[in-house]
Amino acid sequence: MIPVNTPHLGGNEAAYLQECIETGWISSEGPFIERFESELARYTGRKHAIAVCNGSAALDAAMIALQIGPGDEVIIPTMTIISCAQAVVHVGATPVVVDCDADTWNMTAEGVEAVITPRTKAIMAVHIYGLPVDMSPILALAEKHGLYVIEDAAEVIGQEYKMTNGEAQKCGSLGDISTFSFYPNKHITTGEGGMVLTDDDALAARCRSARNLFFKSGRRFVHDELGYNLRMTNMQAAMGVAQFERLDWAIQRKREIGHLYQELLADHPMIQLPLPNTEYAENIYWVFGMVLNDDIGFDADEAMARLGKHQIGTRPFFWCMHEQPVFRKMGLYEGLKCPVAERLARRGFYVPSGLALTDKEIYEVAETVKKEIR
Repeated sequence: MIPVNTPHLGGNEAAYLQECIETGWISSEGPFIERFESELARYTGRKHAIAVCNGSAALDAAMIALQIGPGDEVIIPTMTIISCAQAVVHVGATPVVVDCDADTWNMTAEGVEAVITPRTKAIMAVHIYGLPVDMSPILALAEKHGLYVIEDAAEVIGQEYKMTNGEAQKCGSLGDISTFSFYPNKHITTGEGGMVLTDDDALAARCRSARNLFFKSGRRFVHDELGYNLRMTNMQAAMGVAQFERLDWAIQRKREIGHLYQELLADHPMIQLPLPNTEYAENIYWVFGMVLNDDIGFDADEAMARLGKHQIGTRPFFWCMHEQPVFRKMGLYEGLKCPVAERLARRGFYVPSGLALTDKEIYEVAETVKKEIR
């Protein structure tokens, strides 16, 4: 079996975890948490980084910090993970979805602008599958309308975005508040884990309080607000520190994987491959996705089943938020159509692209794709 993802744990992970065990710092307090936070803040050029238990929790903390609530609208891409929409719903606000670009698979400023209303409170820009959202026009829109920008950078840790002035900025530094995920398929993994990043002192303070049940300063077990237990453990942070030490290698390896797939599948007439670059970014290939041409007589589910018979792991693209049964039951998105995202959801999937993948396995996957998808 060639798994769709296998993490690479070839650094100091075991040594740092052993240190946690020997010192007894295994819970949500300990030196590795502060170290992990400070290193990610410095790397992204952020003033604050707040470690949490997973990427979904990071989005929850961002919503609470921004005090988004009932009556507010947050614009999100329809093709994304449900964590983005549910973070909005959890605080009583409404997620307003937009279609995506057929080539980059990301939301566009034009799509966002078309759905801004007096109730819009924030734009959640979610970078999809290795290429970032074109952020300069999104940031301009937010400034024009007085909106917050929440940047979900879970899939592009280490990616850079080229601003319109030519300056390169790290993804994770491009919104009022940004989030990372450290799930095992990310460039840095802590097993489960996440991070909230911001330059705003007040937002950072609210995130830290929200992740720790809003314990009142000076008097523990007294609470003025309801929060969550979103804390990251010192053991998770120890893994994160070890992984961060090898982030440059991880980015280089991801791009090597992506470039080799591009070379091997370049002449395939029946599939759309990811864009290698745009005018504002070079693809970091978090995963290697592909989209079946419309003249192929089967969909992504059939393609994945065919590859599965050869013991090749795959995953489908995200299912559109406006087609999620849970949101339809809430009366959301009735009659809404997002044709680009709907097509990608049905005809898009990705192949093995984890950091432990070997070149030999890439050749095997590519040959099988060419054989089975005709």
